[in-house]
Amino acid sequence: MKRINWYLLLGTSLLGLSVIAYLVQIAVFRRTADTFFYLLQDLAFVPVQIFIVTLILNSLLARREKQAMLKKMEMAIGAFFTEVGTALLGSLAQFDGNDAAMTQAIASNDWSAQGFERAGKYVRAHKYQIDSQRGDLAQLKALLLDKRTFMLRLLENPNLLEHESFTDLLLATFHLTEELALRADLRHLPKADYNHLSTDMKRAYVVLIGEWLAYVKHLQADYPYIFSLIVRTNPFDAQATPIFQ
Repeated sequence: MKRINWYLLLGTSLLGLSVIAYLVQIAVFRRTADTFFYLLQDLAFVPVQIFIVTLILNSLLARREKQAMLKKMEMAIGAFFTEVGTALLGSLAQFDGNDAAMTQAIASNDWSAQGFERAGKYVRAHKYQIDSQRGDLAQLKALLLDKRTFMLRLLENPNLLEHESFTDLLLATFHLTEELALRADLRHLPKADYNHLSTDMKRAYVVLIGEWLAYVKHLQADYPYIFSLIVRTNPFDAQATPIFQ
C-alpha cells in the first residue's frame, strides 16, 4: 500500500509540474494555440516511445540479461562436473549391475548430433540395476561428504533456479549425501535399508547421466577445447586418457 501511495504521489506531482509549466508558457508567451499544438504533438509520439522503449529496448535488454544468466549457469554446471559430477558418475556406475551395456553405449558414441540423440534414448530406456551392496558405499560417502560444502555453494546460486533438471540433480545428490552421512556403519544395514539406498542412488544416477550428456553437447557447440578434454576423460570409457596418443 505504501508503494502504491508513493507511485500515486510521484505521478500526481509530475503531472502537476507539467500543468504548471504549460500554464506559465501560456501566460508568458500568450500563444495558446501553439502550446496545445505541441502538446498534442508530444502526446501523439508517446505510443511510439512506448513501443521503442518497452517492446524493443526492454526485449533486447532482457535477452542480454538472459544470455548473461545462462553463461553463469553453464559455468556453475561446468564447475559441478569438474569438482564432483564426473567422479560421481564413475562411483555410481559400479553399483549398476547392467553397467557394461551403459558403458558400451556411451563409450562408443561418435558424438555427432545423431550420436547424442541415440545416447539420450539409451539412457532413458536403460534397465538400471542399482544395488547399494554391489560397490563401495564408504568410498561414495567419502566423495559426497568431501564435496558437500561445494554443492551447498551451488545451491546458493540463484541462476540455477532457472535450470530445473540441474536443480533436481543437486537435490537428489544432496539427499543421497544426507542418507549416507546419517549411517555410521554402512557394512551392516538391514536389507530394507540397502534397498532404500539403492533407490536414492538410482534417482541421482539417472538425472546425473542425462545432465552430463547435455553438458557435453553444450561444450561441443560452444567450447570445443573443453569438449576435447571431456571426451578424452569420458568416465564411461575404461580406456580414456587425457594424454593424446
